Formats: sequence, structure tokens, C-alpha cells
Amino acid sequence: MIGLRAAEAVEASDTDELLRVIDGCCESHAWDDLVDLRHRCREALSRGKQLWGVEEHIRYRLALEAPGEYAGPAVEEGAARFALGPLAEVTASRRSWAEIEPHIGPGPERQTLAAERVVRGEAGIGPIADLPDELQSWEPAYPLAAYKADKVEAPSPKPPAVEAADLPDEAQRVGDPESEAAPADLVQPWVEQSNGRCDTATVEGGALEAVRALGPTRARVGELTATEALAWIAWAGASGGAHGRRRGAAAGRYGAWWLIAALGDLDWPPDPDEIGRTAQALAWTWFDDGAPTVGWALRLAVEDRDSGLAWAVAALDAAD
Repeated sequence: MIGLRAAEAVEASDTDELLRVIDGCCESHAWDDLVDLRHRCREALSRGKQLWGVEEHIRYRLALEAPGEYAGPAVEEGAARFALGPLAEVTASRRSWAEIEPHIGPGPERQTLAAERVVRGEAGIGPIADLPDELQSWEPAYPLAAYKADKVEAPSPKPPAVEAADLPDEAQRVGDPESEAAPADLVQPWVEQSNGRCDTATVEGGALEAVRALGPTRARVGELTATEALAWIAWAGASGGAHGRRRGAAAGRYGAWWLIAALGDLDWPPDPDEIGRTAQALAWTWFDDGAPTVGWALRLAVEDRDSGLAWAVAALDAAD
């Protein structure tokens, strides 16, 4: 049971003091006390105390730091609106499937947590939505978030070496709304929940024509392998940008597969080998305008030399 200090902080809505109590519970592994404090905060909410942020922070810390018997129920409750990331990803970043599986019931959060463990290299842990429950040989080491008590670190992959390229004087767009929707969907939180913007284009021609169709008259470009491109795509699909809600590495992997299926006009759910062949058959290009990148950026052009089509996406988000 929580002590007098914590009880008085609840009644006073003393957020700073409550955060210190939470830190102490986590440091001493007093998980039952932390659960009790959460219940006290929830009860106080019904009496008008403004402790919703504290209550959600306790749930986040249980998902992040507590053993499976505490973390599993925290994840199973569903979305946590103000957590630093989806709690299934938070727990998967610290706990193996064996540690968490007995403590989370059936439902979407269980499947998401399993998919997050697959992204981290576990295999054979049971069905996940649409994709195989093991990484394929052609997949990248997906970018992963590192969660801490008060922040999340999710850096982008490293861009390739670039050099100036001569863009064509003009490029003719063609209609391909389905293929263009896939990269736009990756960064939807950047645009709808943050300050971002996203432009896409489809052209008859190559990568440089696709870049030109977005508007720039000058660009620097660098080649990407399919593996490198998939890492960028998955990173963008996982991210919430500056202010949007992070969707998680499993969602990023799903988005990468969906994009390849859309560009290759493949059936869904996809055949893993066919997705891999398609990804490797496409020519991938990173591009920029030479200005320093501030915030979140995804700038990719991809060329299908067999069909004569190319696509480009430029998505940007910044904190201010």
C-alpha cells in the first residue's frame, strides 16, 4: 500500500511529488505499490483531481519496467493516448515473448506485441496479422525505438552519400492513386497530427523524372539498396513525426510490405518471396535539395524499369 506521502500528494494533485514517488517505486521494484497508486489516482479523477497524466504515466512505467505479470495487463487495456509510444512496443522493447505471453489475453494488443517481438528477431511465436512471424532473409534490421522513463529515442537510418544530379526540364505525371496512397499512408500522423506535409508523384520514366514531378529543379541523389530503402520506409511508418502518435516498429514493417505490394500490384496478404523479389527488382534512390535536414524527412524515388514507371515521395515534419 502507498504511504502517507503519496496519499497526501494525490489529494493535493501534486504532480511533481507523485512523479518522485513513481520513480521510487520503480527503482525499488515496488510494483504492487505502483498499481495501488494508479488505482488511487483513478479514483481521484472521479472527484475532479487532475491526475490523468500521472495515471497514464504509471501505466507506461508498468509496461516499460515491470515484470510480465504487471506489464501484460497494462498493455492489454489498449491504446494509451499520452504515452510515449504504443504500449505493446514499449513492453516488447524490454521483454521477450516468453516473459509476456502468459500475462496478456487474446486480442489486438496481444497480436501487436507478438509482431513487435518478430521485428526484434523472435520467430515462431504464433500468427500475426497478414505477415510471417519471422523476419525474411531479405528484410533489414528494422530501426527500433529505445524507450526510457521520460523519453523515446527513434533515430532515422543514415542517408546514403549523395551527389548533384541534373533533373529533366519537366516531367509528366500519370494517375496512380493506389500506389501513391501507400507512401502517403506511412506518414499520415506527420500530416494529420503534426506539422508535416507529404507530396507524391507517379511518372512515366525514371527516378529523376519522378523527383522533378514533385517540383524541384535541382537535387542531390544517392542510390539505396532495397534493404536500406525498406529500413527508411519502416522507420517512417513507425514514427509519429514531431507531434503525432507513434505507431510502432511492427506497423512500420507492415507499411513497408504494403508499399512494396502496392508498387508491384501484388495480392494481399502477400507471398513473402514475391515481396522480396519485387523489392529487390526496384531501383531505389534517396534525394534531397542540399539543405540541412531538420526534423523528420522521407525522400525516396523508386523506379520500375520493367513497367517504365517511377514514383517519388517527399515527406517532411518539424517540431515548430
